[in-house]
Order: sequence, then structure tokens, then C-alpha cells
Amino acid sequence: MKFSYNWLQSFFKEKLPKPEKLADILTMHSFEVESVVKKGNDFILDIDILPNRSQDCFSYQGLAREVGALLNKKPKKLEQEKLLVEKGGLEPVKIEVRSSSIIPRYTAILIEGIKIKKSPDWLKNNLEAVGIRSINNIVDLTNWIMLETGQPLHAFDYDKIFGKKMVVRMARAGERVITLDEKTHKLDDGAIIIEDQERLIDLAGIMGGKVSEVTNETKSIILQAANFDRRSIYITAKKLNQKTQASDIYSQGVDPNLTKPALERAYFLLNKLGGGKIRQVVDIYPKKIKSRKIKINIGYFSSLLGREIPVKRITDILESLEFKVKQIKSDLIVEIPTFRADINLGEDLVEEVGRVYGYEAIKPFFPVSSLIPPKRNINLFWENKAKDALKEAGFNEVYNYSFFGDKEAESFGYNPQELIEIKNPANIEQKYLRATLIPNLLKNVQKNQDLNFKEISIFELGKIFIKKGLAEKRMLSGLVSTIQNKKNEGFYEVKGVVETLLNKLGVADVWYDEFKATPEDTKNTIWNRKKCAEIKSSQEEIGFLGEITQTIRKKLEVPENVFVFDLDFEKLSKLASEEQEYRPISQYPSAIRDLAILVPQNVKVDDVLNIMEQAGGKLVIDIDLFDMYEGENLPDGKKNLAFHIIYQAEDRTLKSNEINKLHQKIVKALEKNPEWEVRC
Repeated sequence: MKFSYNWLQSFFKEKLPKPEKLADILTMHSFEVESVVKKGNDFILDIDILPNRSQDCFSYQGLAREVGALLNKKPKKLEQEKLLVEKGGLEPVKIEVRSSSIIPRYTAILIEGIKIKKSPDWLKNNLEAVGIRSINNIVDLTNWIMLETGQPLHAFDYDKIFGKKMVVRMARAGERVITLDEKTHKLDDGAIIIEDQERLIDLAGIMGGKVSEVTNETKSIILQAANFDRRSIYITAKKLNQKTQASDIYSQGVDPNLTKPALERAYFLLNKLGGGKIRQVVDIYPKKIKSRKIKINIGYFSSLLGREIPVKRITDILESLEFKVKQIKSDLIVEIPTFRADINLGEDLVEEVGRVYGYEAIKPFFPVSSLIPPKRNINLFWENKAKDALKEAGFNEVYNYSFFGDKEAESFGYNPQELIEIKNPANIEQKYLRATLIPNLLKNVQKNQDLNFKEISIFELGKIFIKKGLAEKRMLSGLVSTIQNKKNEGFYEVKGVVETLLNKLGVADVWYDEFKATPEDTKNTIWNRKKCAEIKSSQEEIGFLGEITQTIRKKLEVPENVFVFDLDFEKLSKLASEEQEYRPISQYPSAIRDLAILVPQNVKVDDVLNIMEQAGGKLVIDIDLFDMYEGENLPDGKKNLAFHIIYQAEDRTLKSNEINKLHQKIVKALEKNPEWEVRC
């Protein structure tokens, strides 16, 4: 809304700050001032009045009250004249209001003997400064009062009211009214109109009717100050595309208790502009709106604002905004004026005091509070620990949907009766809740191989869903996709990753057994039987690892060799331990000897390792398999295993002849098997 600086100044005896300074003060404490423009000897402030403050600040009177509170200056009270009826010869007008819910208050006065003429310069210039064209003294008066008090007025020519009867009601769909701009409007249900005995004479709250227009011949007027339903005015103005300043103000909301004071102010000015005597006063106000009271503890202001503000300062601020304040011991009883419909809580009062006092005057300080650590989530702890271990091993974490479709179910040997079917699946590929994480990991490989990623290491920690007992279980599955010439290394790579993971989780006594899949845990058809193993700890099965069969890879269009580990994370979490055993690093050097052995293809590496460890005793601290070869230049049915054997003592440096004797002892232990041939 645009405000004239000179007009605003007329409310104060003391000089106001310069327009730019005043704009800064308002922006800091009340409303943003979008622009300050010089216009002749005046300045126009374009102020963005917030919707919740429209009832008290959509007027010069309201803005002066706000400025007075901010500057600690008391604005002048508007001069008024009581509405006293004098006897005369005019017939009273009968006014009927059909709906008090949409017309909470209707106030009007009948004035006889006015003189229509041009407005004086002070009235004309102030209106034109804010963009309102001067018409005549009566019309200009209604606009002046609207801007000054926030209450729209409208003047009817008394002699043009047929039957001397006015009915305020809701329009019926299809009714038509001609407004002052000579436009004919076809109305819908919900518009508020005023009619006399024969026709519609006013589109209430938006624009007056042409048939009741005040002209130079007008001798008597009905001056209306009504309160109309904001929602009805807003909807009607929007539908008709008929936006006026009055409709804008009504749409924001107007205090019903403003109608009579606005007419008293208008009558005071009318005696200066055109004269006239009051012959009738009408005030229809069936359900009076009364002020509310809020009780608030004085200490609440300082506790919420973070600064001690004297009680007198609090009281002065509230009273400057026209709140009535009464102190009872440590409480304030604050009476809220009806034009402040936005004040409903004690916190609203604290905000009023805070913004007028100035938030910039409240020094910031850091809050003092005890930091209470959250209760430890042991499940989340082990999940993060496992994820970190796998990421350190070069794996990437993936997040897949908790579903798979018929293709995956069939490829992995699941009967539909074994799976939980979704009633309304998003698509055919998400028909079942997943019973294993592996199918979606394989799909990740297939999609990434299209992008020329050949060697892939990924893992997922998530839930699977078991139909029997309707159970959920957390699983940790990882996958390594290797190129063709590394296919024999994939199994040991995955095994090494699992061992590293279990070591970091503190899971002890881990060993690998011959693969014996159980139907509820994993399917026999998944694994290449020659390259798979069951992972155990303390005689308890905790998972599986191995190569995915070529049959499944072809069905899911995965061309490369894929090795997978599939761990029961529920069991893993229970076995995990934060306790770590540390041993001092030996100060004596170690010695490495290599050993190769030719064995039948069905011989397990673990069987060979067990014999070597037993023969070597405590001086053999580690044995690593670094090569396994099957192919050309070897006898049929044979494979070659190559090991690093590390010898070390904790109390001395081992001599060459001592290491040689121990190494020969291991060789002899291996050669006890007639089908094994040691090739040093």
C-alpha cells in the first residue's frame, strides 16, 4: 500500500525522521518498505503490509499508531463528531440485512442538505499523491476516510432510492447490476448486493451502482459504513475481475467496531466540505465483537526474548499499540483491541514487545545445555563396522529394491509358494519380496557390464523376507566379477575378503566346510559345486561363498565369472566382538620358503594346509596359497598348488639349517600321501 509521507506527518506534532530513515525503521521493526519515491513536495512510501496486520495498519491511522510506538511519539487522535439526529422533512429509509453471517455490521447515516462541489486542495492533493483521482467533495470524502481509518464508505443519492427501502442480501445466480464504471455484471450465488424496491443499486464492498450515483444534483445522501464478509468479497471481485481499493481492504478483513467511528470522522469533515444535517442513524449489529484478554507472566517476556526488559517498558510498548494493560502481582492482564485479530496467545504479545523494543538490542549468546550422548545402537554399530571393512577392501555399497520377479525366482529355483507375493506390485519385476540379496546383485553386474565395467566388487546389507513364519532377516552379500583369465583367483579373493571382514568384526574360530546347502538358507542350484564352501564359526553355519553357476549367469545375462559371499548378518552380529588380541611384533627376522605340490583335483586346499601347519608347529607363523594351476603340461586329473611358508621364532633368529630341517619335515609329511608330489 502506498502512503504519503506528508499525510503521515500530519498525525504528529514532532518532526518525523526523514523518509529513508523512517523506511529503515519500519523495515527493521514492522513491515518491509519496498520503495521511497519523491513526488513533488512529498515522498511516497510503498509499504508491504502483511495480511495478518491488515485490520490495524491498512490505514494512515493504523500506520501512525505503529510509527508512534516505534519512535515513542504519540500520534494525534482523529477529530470526530457524534452522530446526533436532527428533525427534518426527509422520510427515513428502511434498511434490512438478510444475513448477519456475511454482513456482521451495517451502519449508515442519512444526511440532508449537502452541497456537491470541488474538493479543497488539501483533500485533492493528498488523494492524488497516492493515485486516487479527485471527483467531488462527497466521493473524495469517502476515499479519504477509507485511507485514513481503513473503513471503506459509500454514498448513495437518497432521491434515487425507490420506495425508500434498502435490502442487503446475497445475490441470486443470474442477477445483473450496473456499476459506476458503467459495466454490467452477471452475478453468481455468493455476491453481496443492495437493492431498493425495484432494482439492484450496489455491488456491495466492490463498487457502487450507477443508478444510485452521487452527482452534482444530489441534495441528500445515505452514507454507508458496512462490514462485509472478506471471503465473499474476495471471491466475487476475482470472478468479476473487478478489483478496487475497497475490495482489497475488505478482502483483507475490516474490524466491525470501526464502522461508527469512521462515520463520526466523516461527519466531522463533512461539515467543512459540504454541510448537511443528520436525519437518520442506522446501526445493525446483532452479534457484537468484544475485545479479548490474555494473562501473561511478566517473567515470560525475558525467558522468551533472552533479555530482561523492565515492566514499565513492556507496559509502555503495549499501551502505545493501544492494548490496555493491568498488572496483578507478577502477571499482566492485557486487553486486546478488536482491530488486532492476529493476537491470540501470550507468545504474540512477547513478539510485539520484542519487535518494538528491537531485536537488534537483544545481545545474542550461546545456549547452555548438557550434551547427552544417544543410547548406543549396537545393530547400527556392527552394520557400519562391516560396511567400513568392505569399503576398505575396495568394495562399493549398493542399495537395491526389496523385490524380484518371476525370472529371478525361476533362475534361483524358488517355487512361488516359497515366496511372499505382493498384492499390488509396481511392475512384473517386483512381484515378490526378495528371499535372497544375490539376484539383484547379479542384475547390478549385468547393467554395469553394458557400460564396459568388467571387474566389479559390490556388496549390500539388507533384509530378506522368509514366508515361513513371516520373518525378516538381515543378510550381508558381496560379489566379485572377474575377467576370464582370472577365474581361478576369484574364489580365493572372495575368501580373503570374508576373512578380513570377520577379523575386523572380531569373529573368531572361523573355518570352511564342504558345501551342504539347506533349502531355507541357500539353493544347491546357485553354486558351482567345485568352487564353493560353507562358512562356519564354532560349529555354527554363518554363510556361504563360491562361484555362481554358468546356468544362472546365462539366464540373467551375466557373461563374466561371478564369485559371491552370502552371510547371515543376524548371526554375525551376535558373534562379533570389540575385544581385540594384540601380540608384540617379533624383533627377530622371518624367513620365507616356497613349496609347490602336485595333487589330485579333488583335494581341498584346507587338507594340504592342515598337514603343513601340524608338521611345521609353532615356528610356522603363516602359510599363503599364492598360485593354483590346472591345465596344460600337467597330468590328467591333477592340479598344482604353490605356497609361501613363513618361519619365525619369538626368542631368536632362526638359522638356515634349522629352517631347512623344518621345511624337510613338512615335505615328508606331505609325501606320505602316495598321490601327492612335492615340487620344491
